Amino acid sequence: MQLDADELREQLKPLFLENFEKFGELGAAVSVWQDGKPVVDLYGGFCDARREKPWEADTLVLVWSATKGIGSACALHVLQEHRINIDRRVAEFWPEFAQAGKKEITLAQLLSHQAGLCALDARVDILDYGAVIRALEIQKPLWPPGSAHGYHARTFGFLLDELVRRIAGKTLSQYWGEAFGKPLNLDFWIGLPEEENARVATVYAAKSGNPPKPKKFYSDLTTPGTLARKTFTSPYGLNSVSGMNTPAIRAQAIVSFGGIGSASALAKFYSMLANGGKLDGQTFFLEKTIAWMTTVLADGMDRVFQIPTAFSAGFMKDPRNAKRRLFGPSANAFGHPGAGGSHAFADHENRISFAYVMNQMEESLLPNEKSLRLVHAIYA
Repeated sequence: MQLDADELREQLKPLFLENFEKFGELGAAVSVWQDGKPVVDLYGGFCDARREKPWEADTLVLVWSATKGIGSACALHVLQEHRINIDRRVAEFWPEFAQAGKKEITLAQLLSHQAGLCALDARVDILDYGAVIRALEIQKPLWPPGSAHGYHARTFGFLLDELVRRIAGKTLSQYWGEAFGKPLNLDFWIGLPEEENARVATVYAAKSGNPPKPKKFYSDLTTPGTLARKTFTSPYGLNSVSGMNTPAIRAQAIVSFGGIGSASALAKFYSMLANGGKLDGQTFFLEKTIAWMTTVLADGMDRVFQIPTAFSAGFMKDPRNAKRRLFGPSANAFGHPGAGGSHAFADHENRISFAYVMNQMEESLLPNEKSLRLVHAIYA
């Protein structure tokens, strides 16, 4: 399918405005690209609850777990550049990881949330990188690796970061800037430079309303001792949304949920992925690596979310027979949402990419109607 910019703008603009008028959006932006070029960019609302600072074309905002897609792409790029296949064992590159029955865990299992390391027994602070890595090294898998999958909400970024450090010899945040951020001139950071703070929208916690579905998961999320609760609170710290708004925390390179950027930067990055790994005359990914992103490695009931989910190597996919599609109609589309409503994906089949960012969070951890209505309209 080929998108027409004027037609698409006509379809998306009323829906986007409705997000503010009917659905309580404060500030937001949406960006749609095809064939490596922007098709539609919309933005509106405010960066702050007092409605004093309008949302601009270059406004940045925290995208929470949409950062995981960026982190996964970095890890896969490292594997590609070092000619390492995803069927290799993690412990070959990170020997200390082999402890507590983890010797046979493969890179593919780690990248697709099958390693059983979604929660830690040791109580460690999320800002103490070394302590988190040591806790992961001694952690026994919570299920036999490869036998099931469950969303690694907080530990995932640390697993990716340490892999990149072991193989490439630099942090994932540095790798992102050198391999993608600078070459593609992307307004996206994992660890925000101080001088960019003036452009960042304040994020606000969800207003309480009807608990989203699945009810059991959201109930477990607030119940001590449940797997969901442990997963979303270990490593501990940074559990309040307001705490994420300080310059000191924005500067932390938290790969699981600390990325800050614009909708157009996210969509441009995913456009490169949707375009077979090429953009602006540069080739970033080989066909084989793009295949790792599009190919499902885990599909079925998610031990943490308690609904069916699917993952490729580091990216979320729509599970088989999904009633509610997050990534459009194409079976090979992949991406990663963020808590509260941010969403980004690549549709390799139609060479389309999409990104939605906002600052007034919803209670849902998976994409909600504000972005999904727009996705649906693109393909309608």
